[in-house]
Amino acid sequence: MENFFEINFWEMMLRTTISFIVLLFLARILGKKQLSQLTFFNYITGITIGSIAAEIASQHETPFIDGLISLIWWSILTLLSSLISLKSSKLRGIIDGDPTIVIKNGELSVQALKTSKLHMDDLLMLLREKSVFSIQDVHYAILETNGELSILMKPAEQSATKQDVKADVSIPPHIPTEVVNDGKIVRKTMEELKLTDEWLMKKLKKQNIQDLQDVFYAQLQPNGSLYICTRDENKAANNDKTQ
Repeated sequence: MENFFEINFWEMMLRTTISFIVLLFLARILGKKQLSQLTFFNYITGITIGSIAAEIASQHETPFIDGLISLIWWSILTLLSSLISLKSSKLRGIIDGDPTIVIKNGELSVQALKTSKLHMDDLLMLLREKSVFSIQDVHYAILETNGELSILMKPAEQSATKQDVKADVSIPPHIPTEVVNDGKIVRKTMEELKLTDEWLMKKLKKQNIQDLQDVFYAQLQPNGSLYICTRDENKAANNDKTQ
């Protein structure tokens, strides 16, 4: 009996390990869409693939090879459906569905809500998630295939842009980028921005910081200033804007 349980244990460990490796490999092949742009079909497919892998790993009665073939074939079908969606817009609509306009020209479409099986509470919740509390402020609202709601506000309700207020619209030379993390210089960033250690230490000394180890985090801002967070109670400071 003891040998029987020992054999089962090691067999289960082997099945789980192989299933994990195969699932990881298949996930890389299927691409990032499975994670970042989940349509309903993608969601169901992902759950099914995970369920098959769990069945292979945990159920001793399931033939390992049969389960593995099922897992791989299901993933191949998923990949094929994605490739077909890329090639044909008509088939993409069948597989992933089409976006649905639920508010058009400020008018709520009751038929669109029924077709999408979306009741008013759901719609209001989706609007509130976009910081919209009044339907009459919305010009267009489109329910995307991944369940997200895209909103175009009426012109009077749209936020003013920098161009509207004639503010500076010049493109920043870079995004806010870390140059020090946990007391260590981020070499990759320094090289990309063509910055030197001498430049960094000069910036730090302007804030009365003599030792790099006293800096918990430092981030270079687009305007050339340096955001500094020291280890001393995590106090933050901003340097002057000169480079």
